[in-house]
Amino acid sequence: MEGRLLACLSLFLYVTDYIGVYRVSFDHVLTVINILTKSFYIRNLVSKKRRRMLVEGYDLDMSYITDRLLAMSFPAEHMRAVYRNPLWQVKAVLDMRHQEHYKVYNLCIEETYDPEHFYSRVERYPFDDNHVPPLEMIKLLCESVHSWLSSDPKNIAVIHCMAGKGRTGLMVCSYLVYTGMSAEEALQLYAHKRTTNNEGVSIPSQRRYVGYWNNIISFPRGVHSGTPDVNLPKRCSRELLRVRLYDTINTDAVFFVVSELQEVTGQLYRPAMELSRSSCRPVKKGNQRNTNHKYYVSCIEDEEEGSKLESEEPRVVVQMDTENSIIYQKTCLDHYFDKPLQVSGDVRVIFYQKMIGSRFFYACFNTAFIRNSMLQFSIRDLDKVGSRGRSICGPSFCLELLFGPANPKCSLVHPHDDDNDDDDDDKHFSHD
Repeated sequence: MEGRLLACLSLFLYVTDYIGVYRVSFDHVLTVINILTKSFYIRNLVSKKRRRMLVEGYDLDMSYITDRLLAMSFPAEHMRAVYRNPLWQVKAVLDMRHQEHYKVYNLCIEETYDPEHFYSRVERYPFDDNHVPPLEMIKLLCESVHSWLSSDPKNIAVIHCMAGKGRTGLMVCSYLVYTGMSAEEALQLYAHKRTTNNEGVSIPSQRRYVGYWNNIISFPRGVHSGTPDVNLPKRCSRELLRVRLYDTINTDAVFFVVSELQEVTGQLYRPAMELSRSSCRPVKKGNQRNTNHKYYVSCIEDEEEGSKLESEEPRVVVQMDTENSIIYQKTCLDHYFDKPLQVSGDVRVIFYQKMIGSRFFYACFNTAFIRNSMLQFSIRDLDKVGSRGRSICGPSFCLELLFGPANPKCSLVHPHDDDNDDDDDDKHFSHD
């Protein structure tokens, strides 16, 4: 949408100049932009189902999630202001409503602006569009927003990405969890306040990370007030052994790329570093590898007590996946790594029609939250599954990632497990 609008405007300026209808001066360009920025149709076409505000004649893509949290799309300049929030209008509204009491949080990696427009009250927490940030970044943003809002009861936080929906929603919901809401309550509130169709944070991996964040937050003595404790998981390295897709149709190969977010000294943004690329091919009967892993290490709960076993030694249990004849009943594509692939922290697995070609779907996860060495994703758990992705998924489709045994010390421990013997905290750490 954005590219088409820019292309149309550029073509209009070029053609009118070339054929000599009139010479397009810089003043003419500004006039055209000014007219288009007032177009209710263009603004609503781009914002789709996001709620808008009409303030003093300005039509802006922004919403109050709470009285002190404002979500919006990118405050744009120049050509982009044709269809995004014009920066000068955003500034005018914020100055009028919250003069000297607002701070702006920019989540975009792809675009920025001069912080002086907002009196240098701007902080950047950049991560990729349609993807997830590291948990450490969520912690830093929540602490900054909490500090800002606590310093003056009139202060508000303005959070935006480009469209002001997915990345913005992930961070807004994470802060709501930081203040005491459950992940589901936060996601529902954001969906209701930000969109007209009640679909706020719609990308499954982004919702997954709000759940991760909810799992590592705890409030002293159970009182949801004040500053919570954040138990960031240790960086957990796991061996990826196999990638498998069950019940695929209309294809005999699916390509994939595995990457993880890489720390870069001196910068908050973590780019995705590719670790491996390969393809999943059909499983043929009688051609299974002898190295097929039949077992995995798991933390087993006592069936009677419902609590974790005290033994520090991991137990080996039968892997209850589909290592039997069921894999021959439907088309199954898989890939075994000749050498287990080491992954740690925040990981992406993206699936393609061709190695250089159209994307089917992808998933993001954190290795510290892997339980029982198995991650399984149904089609509703995958990100950006369009018509092309659905075309290869049968009714029982499932993506499965199999990992080797975890280091027993590489596990999530709730900071107050020892103080709450009656709480079933272990249930919070399962993968969604």
